[in-house]
Amino acid sequence: MKIKYDAHGLVPAIIQDATTKNVLMLGYMSEEAYQKTLETKKVTFYSRSKQRLWTKGEESGNFLNLVDIKNDCDNDTLLIQVNPVGPTCHKGTGNCWGEDNTANYGFFSTLENVIAERVANKDTVKSYVASLFSKGINKVAQKVGEEAVETVIEAMDNNDELFLYESADLFFHYLMLLQAKGFTLKDIEKELQGRHK
Repeated sequence: MKIKYDAHGLVPAIIQDATTKNVLMLGYMSEEAYQKTLETKKVTFYSRSKQRLWTKGEESGNFLNLVDIKNDCDNDTLLIQVNPVGPTCHKGTGNCWGEDNTANYGFFSTLENVIAERVANKDTVKSYVASLFSKGINKVAQKVGEEAVETVIEAMDNNDELFLYESADLFFHYLMLLQAKGFTLKDIEKELQGRHK
């Protein structure tokens, strides 16, 4: 791989979790650090403050196990995908921006959080979610069944708009059922990953 190092012999290395896709930190690599990373499969940087090689986790045990290295279009920035062991930041957080390194499914994660908040608030007058949850898991499960039947019916018709509408209803109620059973999308992802060959 051709890498353009700067005048100090360094290249920025963006560290990304290979699973969650979250950016964990930014470090700098010299040619020697890059080679050591390839050899040991543990991400090694050049510490500008200590003026030496530094393997992330050498003191804490929170290593960054190498998965893949990509170079950008100008060959002057590395994207390094890793499987982190423990928190990445020395302050104990999942990344160096003070955030947890949790999976994010875009708007679906937002929707999961909204459902959880409405269940916790228990405002059965203003919240459909809270109202349905208050009736128990059997009612939530029944609603998923109803939405599944409606989705199947629309799948056999030619109205794509109604099919998508019912599919969204099904998915929304399925997220509710997952939470009623104490699970999240992360649990479904883990189950599917276990089946993947």
